[in-house]
Amino acid sequence: MNNAGHGPTRRLRGLGVLAGVALLAALWLLWLLGSAPRGTPAPQPTITILVWHWPFTDQPPELPSDTCTRYGIARCHLSANRSLLASADAVVFHHRELQTRRSHLPLAQRPRGQPWVWASMESPSHTHGLSHLRGIFNWVLSYRRDSDIFVPYGRLEPHWGPSPPLPAKSRVAAWVVSNFQERQLRARLYRQLAPHLRVDVFGRANGRPLCASCLVPTVAQYRFYLSFENSQHRDYITEKFWRNALVAGTVPVVLGPPRATYEAFAPADAFVHVDDFGSAQELAAFLTGMNESRYQRFFAWRDRLRVRLFTDWRERFCAICDRYPHLPRSQVYEDLEGWFQA
Repeated sequence: MNNAGHGPTRRLRGLGVLAGVALLAALWLLWLLGSAPRGTPAPQPTITILVWHWPFTDQPPELPSDTCTRYGIARCHLSANRSLLASADAVVFHHRELQTRRSHLPLAQRPRGQPWVWASMESPSHTHGLSHLRGIFNWVLSYRRDSDIFVPYGRLEPHWGPSPPLPAKSRVAAWVVSNFQERQLRARLYRQLAPHLRVDVFGRANGRPLCASCLVPTVAQYRFYLSFENSQHRDYITEKFWRNALVAGTVPVVLGPPRATYEAFAPADAFVHVDDFGSAQELAAFLTGMNESRYQRFFAWRDRLRVRLFTDWRERFCAICDRYPHLPRSQVYEDLEGWFQA
C-alpha cells in the first residue's frame, strides 16, 4: 500500500526535475546568445538641421551631403530648404535676421516637439529684441561656455613638431578698429594709453582699412596688439584675440572678460591683461620697458599648442549634430534675455 502511494509523487518529482533542467538550459542558451559577438550595429539615422536664414546673407552657401563630414561630424545633414520644416530634427535661427526683421519665426507651422536653436556670436550689448523670444527656444548656440552648443571664436589645440618662426618685430603696438565710439571702454582706454605708448591704428574708423589678407601680416610686424573687445561680457573673446594677435604672432593686450576667463582658454603667460595694472600709464611702462627675454616668454605656448579658428557658420551649425543626442528635449528658455545678459 505504501509503495503504491509513492508512485504519483515520484512521477511529479521527476517532471519537476525535468522542468528545472529545461529552464536552466533555456537560460544558458539565452546567456550564450547575449554574450556572443554581435554583428554590425544598425546605422544611426542622419540628423537634419534646418537653417532658417543663413547668417548675414540671403544667399546660403552650397550644402552638399558631405558638408559636416568635412568637419569630422558624420550623419549630419545641413539644409536651408524651408520645405523641410515639418521633418527637420532641429531648426536653427540666427538672431541678427530676427532682430532686423529680415526673418520671422514660423510659429504657426512649428511641429510639436521640434527643438529650435537660437544662435548668435554677438555680445549682449549688440543683441536686441530678446524679450520677444520668451518660451520659444530649446537650445542656444553661442560663444558662451554654458551654451548648449558651445562654439568659441577659437581655441588652442595640442601641437607636435617645431613651431613656425616668429615674424620679425619692428614696431611697438597696433590696433585695428572699425567701430570707434567714445562711449566704449576701449576708446577711453586708448585715449589714456596714446600719450604714453605709440599705437598705430588701422581700420575704417581711422581711414586706414586693411584687406582681409592684409591684416595678419600687417599686425605681425608689431610686438603688441590691442585685443580690445567692443564690449565686456561673459566669455566674449573674439577674433581680436585669436586671429588678430595669436595667429599673427604678436602679444595680445586684452580688454574683455576677467583674466580668469582668458586663462580658461589660453595659458596665463600668453597675454597681457589690462586689469593687472592700476593705470594706462603703468600698462604703457610695462610694455615699453620689457626686455627681449621677458617678451619671448609670452610665446612659450607655441612649442606645444596651435591656434584653431572657428569662422565658418557651416562648421558651427554642424556642431548641433554633435551635441544633439545629449541635449534635453524638454528644455525651454523661458527668459532668454535674462540668461544671455547674465
